[in-house]
Amino acid sequence: MSRQQSLQRGSALMVLGALIFLAYAVVFFFLAFSSSGFEIGVATLNGVTTQQLNGINPAIMGYITHLHLATAGFIAATAIAAGGLAWYGVRDGLWWAWITAVIVPVVGLAVALPMHYQGHFNYDWVSHLGPIYVGTIVYVAGAVVALLGLSQAAPSAAQAAH
Repeated sequence: MSRQQSLQRGSALMVLGALIFLAYAVVFFFLAFSSSGFEIGVATLNGVTTQQLNGINPAIMGYITHLHLATAGFIAATAIAAGGLAWYGVRDGLWWAWITAVIVPVVGLAVALPMHYQGHFNYDWVSHLGPIYVGTIVYVAGAVVALLGLSQAAPSAAQAAH
C-alpha cells in the first residue's frame, strides 16, 4: 500500500471510530433526560432505582444528570477533535496531527475506563462499554494503518512532479 493510500485509509478508519464515539455521546446525552436508569447499561445502583434515589433527595439525581451531560459533552468534544485531526491532519501526513489524534482519546479512556473494573456498581457490559470498545478498535486500526503511511518517506518535490 502506498503512503497516500495508508494515510487515506487510516484516517478514514480513525474518523469512523470517532463517529462511533460521537454517536455514543449523543445517546448518552439523550438518555440522561429520558432513561429510567442511571446511564447506558446501568439500570440500578445496588438495586436502587433513579426513582427511589430521587424520592430520597432530588438534588442527587439532578447532580447525576449534570455529570452525565458533562460526560456526554466531553465524549462528543473528544470525538470531534480526534475526527477532525484525523481528517484534516493525518490524511495530509502531518505527524503532529497523528500524535495529537492518538493522545486525545487515550487520555480520555485512561481516565474513564479503570473505574469500571473496581466493582463499585453493576452494568450491562455490552451496552455500557461495548460501543466504546468497538470505536476504539476501529480507531486504533486506523491509527496503525496511518502510522504505516507516515513511516514511509514522503515523496520529494521532484518525485511528485513525475
